[in-house]
Amino acid sequence: MLIFLVFHGSYALAHLYLFLKARDLLPLNSPLTLLLGLFLFVMAFSPMVIYFYSLRGGGAWTKAFAFFGYTWMGLLILFFFPAVFLDIYNVVVVYGGALIGQNLDAFILPPSLSFFIPLTASACLTLYGFFRARSLELRRISIKTDKLPAGVERIKVAQLSDVHLGIIVGAGLLDKAIKRIREERPDLIVSTGDLIDGGIEYVEPLKDRLRSLEAPLGKFAIIGNHEFYTGIKRSQRFLEEAGFVVLRNEGRVVENTINIVGIDDAESRPSKEEEGHKRSEREILSGLPGDRFTLLLKHKPVVDEEALGLFDLQLSGHTHNGQIFPLNIIVRLFFYPHSSYRELSRGSAIYVSGGIGTAGPPVRLFSPPEIPIIEIRQRG
Repeated sequence: MLIFLVFHGSYALAHLYLFLKARDLLPLNSPLTLLLGLFLFVMAFSPMVIYFYSLRGGGAWTKAFAFFGYTWMGLLILFFFPAVFLDIYNVVVVYGGALIGQNLDAFILPPSLSFFIPLTASACLTLYGFFRARSLELRRISIKTDKLPAGVERIKVAQLSDVHLGIIVGAGLLDKAIKRIREERPDLIVSTGDLIDGGIEYVEPLKDRLRSLEAPLGKFAIIGNHEFYTGIKRSQRFLEEAGFVVLRNEGRVVENTINIVGIDDAESRPSKEEEGHKRSEREILSGLPGDRFTLLLKHKPVVDEEALGLFDLQLSGHTHNGQIFPLNIIVRLFFYPHSSYRELSRGSAIYVSGGIGTAGPPVRLFSPPEIPIIEIRQRG
């Protein structure tokens, strides 16, 4: 709830900031000022409207409004930071000149430039980011281990993370991801959360596409925070019908070849009955054969210190690596690691995927969509 209030409060304030900057260029009490204020008021609350209607399976108008509203969000994010920077520049010029006893008014940017420079830049970057969000990249990670059984030289794992199938992300991006994964011919496919996002009605037609994706050692999935928002029961049913084995705070030995453990996202609050039987990560991991490579699937890149040494590789997502610059700088303050591969202590390691899809704005800037391909090789 706190994150919800902080986000929507900040988003509303960003709209107020934009209105105050634009108002300096418009005549006072003009119809244009009134229309601008009304438009920005509606857009400030659009994420909440989109979210509630998407859960109820709105029609084409809901989808169109969602696309416009979330694209607007991306544009506003990209406008806000350079606009604030230019305002700070003007303040420094004014007060800096006063401190040194010089008139530096000639260096002050007029309101028109301090508004239209960031607006033009944000429009161009939003357009670029829209197309960049559809250019999937493969990320290859190679890990050597002594824990593969005799006769197994390699296990190739494809990680699906943060696809966010729903009102914005649909068949187009999913088909690209499926094609790239099929070309890699992985032995194992895992989804580390947020495969779906919003109303089930938008993703039901995509079930057969996901079901057609196969791997010799199977497909496994966990619950992310957006599956929780969608509804855990509905999300789990969709994942299972799409051919995934859903691991909810449990582990499996797959064909005596590899251990896989799946942990629910922390926001996926268990029922009272589930809470009574909930085990810690350490307990779950301790119950698996220690001589096999252990893959831990956990949506958020949060490492349980007590579980270190009991898993070989944790696969996570959630962060999108910020998705839109400079948000990836902010993400680093909350998550470490926030992206890529890191070795931990006691022989454990973690890989945090930047994800495939987009949450909110259908835009990625300096955070390309990725499909991690992890090759676990026999040491030798």
